Amino acid sequence: MKIPKKIKDVLKELEKNNFQAFLVGGCVRDLLREMEPKDWDITTNATPEEIQKVFPDNFYENNFGTVTVLGSIEITPFRTEAKYTDKRHPDKVDWARTIEEDLSRRDFTINAIGLNSKLEVIDLFNGQDDLKNKIIRAVGNSKERFNEDALRMMRAIRFSCVLNYNIEEETSKAIKESAPLMKAVSQERIRDEFIKIIMSDKASEGIELLRIHGLLKYVVPELLEGYEVDQSKHHIYDCYQHSIFSLKYAVKQKFNNYVRIASLLHDIGKPKSKRGVGEKATFYGHEVVGARMTKKILERLKFPKKDIEKITKLVRYHLFYYNVDEVTEASVRKLVRKVGSDSIQELLQVRMADRIGSGVPKAEPYKLRHMKYIVEKSAKDPISVKMLKLNGEDIMKILKIKPSQKIGQVLDILLGLVLEEPKNNKKTFLKKEVERLGKLSEKELNLLAQKSKDEKDKIITKEDTMTKSKYWLT
Repeated sequence: MKIPKKIKDVLKELEKNNFQAFLVGGCVRDLLREMEPKDWDITTNATPEEIQKVFPDNFYENNFGTVTVLGSIEITPFRTEAKYTDKRHPDKVDWARTIEEDLSRRDFTINAIGLNSKLEVIDLFNGQDDLKNKIIRAVGNSKERFNEDALRMMRAIRFSCVLNYNIEEETSKAIKESAPLMKAVSQERIRDEFIKIIMSDKASEGIELLRIHGLLKYVVPELLEGYEVDQSKHHIYDCYQHSIFSLKYAVKQKFNNYVRIASLLHDIGKPKSKRGVGEKATFYGHEVVGARMTKKILERLKFPKKDIEKITKLVRYHLFYYNVDEVTEASVRKLVRKVGSDSIQELLQVRMADRIGSGVPKAEPYKLRHMKYIVEKSAKDPISVKMLKLNGEDIMKILKIKPSQKIGQVLDILLGLVLEEPKNNKKTFLKKEVERLGKLSEKELNLLAQKSKDEKDKIITKEDTMTKSKYWLT
């Protein structure tokens, strides 16, 4: 087990001053799993005041006794907690005298293991066995642990997803029976756990575990409205299953959190929009209804405003119409403006997740690949004389002439020179060329201008061919 020297030094310094000191929580769990910890938590029988004396360079300002030393290392006294009247915070926090008391208040056995500077393990609840067997088990009495902090029920689901562990039977049963306690948990805390589940490799399984354990109704109850609501035509799953499988694909492709959440919520408006039954059922306007619902869901969960706006747009426009022979570049550019150029690729990813979630075999059929091609093509600046660092008015001033065909010919020739060598696009160089071209005959200018146009067409054709091949288009 590799513990950074800085962390070991803190443990030894506390021991040197006749205090006990242990690593606890997730860092010990990760060390025993031979994973590199992200955070390091230290607990000790020293009080906050005693910790501050050992480490004069410290920061201390909280209700839980945590003292930050050496810039970022957090040390917390052994704690024993009283009742949790609000199901979120202990009514009061008392310092415990032993590591055993401290470990007994923790949530799950795999997080209730202590480790000292000599790498001696304190494991009162067989957490090492549960790590070995990949089990999530509450410490002591499951119901008491969840009654202390109801969010622990979501944490059990999250650990199951992140670690790919199973939730032990009694712990699972206690979650189902204690689910109503979630009413007392703040939306911000629910949101944070929800995001961690969504960003895990088992996100879709996590949403299903939330449903099975009765917790989903306190997170995104709107998803339950689609449970066993049949769809029509090409869909082979009900609305809820479709959302789950869409999320599963988004996770498999390692799409970002915006796409994952949008994939889960993109059809959230279908149950409310459904008209008719069986194959004749319709869901007209479900994307509009879904966008409104998504906005309310994310606002309720206290998501940042920019995230709400982005995800809502992905849901609103996920049903964009695209037919190769009917949709123009102008209409694609209009869609890009609505969604945002920074979100168009994410919208296409949501569409891919939607397709796989519907049970079709291909995420990217020809039409969607063609759409990607048009999006990329329309995003590029067109090759034109507007790219030049010199314009028609400049040419008229240099040659002292009035508006005429000659100006267009000169611009075309200059563009050819810049396409051939981009570094030529400088006013000083272009001015000299204008002066040189001004001395040529009309016939000579015509020939040079046509040659430049031909070269430009070749470049455009080549770039277009390369873009098409990128999306396997012929």
